[in-house]
Amino acid sequence: MPSCSAYTVGMKMIRSQVQLTEEQMRSLRRCAAIEGISVAAVIRGCIDEALEARPPSRARLYAKAMQLAGSLHDAAGATDLSSEHDRYLAEAFS
Repeated sequence: MPSCSAYTVGMKMIRSQVQLTEEQMRSLRRCAAIEGISVAAVIRGCIDEALEARPPSRARLYAKAMQLAGSLHDAAGATDLSSEHDRYLAEAFS
């Protein structure tokens, strides 16, 4: 989990309010005490980790695919791969 030192003193913070269960708050306080950081720093770290772990959006995946489209070439020199892909697959798996 990123530590509170990942957030510099000059970094602009936006105040937010969330409602937590008692158990969530106990866990956050316990983590904060163990790590020697504030509860807010633990929450920011958890948010950072959750956002980094999210799979990319469908739009982002499509954009990446469009960047690759047409950029790969067949080693054997085939130029009709898009129109003849079924035939090439059949040959490859036979």
